[in-house]
Amino acid sequence: MNNSSKNGERRLIDGTEHIFYYGYWIRYYSPPKDTLSNRKRLIDNLTRRAFHQTEAGINTPGRRLEAARAAFAVQTHPERKRVNAAMLAGSLFNRATDLFTSIVDLAELGVKVSKNNELMRECSECFEEALRLGKQVKHHSGCEGIDEIWGEPFKAFTMTPAEFYHSRFIKIAQSMRDIDLVADTMVETFCVSSLFVNVRDSIVEYAAAARHVSGTMKTDPDIFDIWPKFVSLAEALDSFEPVLPDNADQLMQMRTGQGMALLREGKRLLGNIAGARVPMPLSTELYIEKCQQYEAPDIKGPQNKSHVSRDETG
Repeated sequence: MNNSSKNGERRLIDGTEHIFYYGYWIRYYSPPKDTLSNRKRLIDNLTRRAFHQTEAGINTPGRRLEAARAAFAVQTHPERKRVNAAMLAGSLFNRATDLFTSIVDLAELGVKVSKNNELMRECSECFEEALRLGKQVKHHSGCEGIDEIWGEPFKAFTMTPAEFYHSRFIKIAQSMRDIDLVADTMVETFCVSSLFVNVRDSIVEYAAAARHVSGTMKTDPDIFDIWPKFVSLAEALDSFEPVLPDNADQLMQMRTGQGMALLREGKRLLGNIAGARVPMPLSTELYIEKCQQYEAPDIKGPQNKSHVSRDETG
C-alpha cells in the first residue's frame, strides 16, 4: 500500500493501468460511452451477475411478475415469505430489464423516449421496488444478504457509466480490505501453532490471488491466467493437513479437526468475497468472532504472529 497516493490517482504498474482507492491499486477499466445501448449492455451484465451471486430459484421471469406478487402477498410463513420476496425481487429486476430492452429497441428505430415516458417510469419503479426487496435476497452461500450486488443494476440505470465505475472501484477496494482482514485473522489464528504454521504461505498466496480476482473483469484476457491460479491455490489450501504426533490425545485431535473446519470456512469466505467483488461484512464479522474463540492446539508452544504481506497492486 502507498499512503502518499490519493483516491482516484492512476498509474501504470507492470504495464497495466491501475487506479488507487483507500490503500489499494486496482486494475483500471475505462467506462463505456453513455448511450442507451451501452447502458442496456451494462444492466444486462449486472443483472446476470446479481443472479449468479445470489441464492438459487429467484431468477423469476419478468412475465411472471403478477404471479410472484400474488404469491408473496398471501404467504404467511415468515421464512417462506422471505423467499417469496426474493422471487418477487427477481421478477421485478427481469421486468425492468425487459422494459429497458424495449426502450433501447425503440431508440434504435429512431423513436425518442424521454425520462418521463410511461415505459421509462415503469422501468424505474420496477428497479426501485426490486432494490427495496433486496435485503431479503441472500448470497448463494446462504450466509447473508448481499444487497450491494443486488443494487448494482439500479445504480447503472440511474448513474452515468463513469459514475457507476467510480462506485465499483470503491467497492473493490473495500473487498480487498476485507480479504486482507480475513487472511490476517487466519494467519494469527492458526500459524501460532506448530501444527498449522506451514499453512501460512498458502493463506498469503490465496489472499493475493483473491485480491487479483476481485479487481479483474471476467472479460479481461488476463482472467485466463488469474482464475486458474486462484482455483489451484484454493485446492492447495484445501489439501493442507496438519501432522499430528502419534501420541496425540482425543482433545488435540478434536481441536485440530475444529481448526481444519475453521480454516476451510475462511478459504470459502475469501473465495466468496473475491467472486462477489463486494464486502461481506456480516460473514466477515462472524468468521473473525469464531477465530477469536478458537485456540489452536500446539506441540512445541506458540510461534511468532505474522500478518499477510500485500503486493502493491492489491
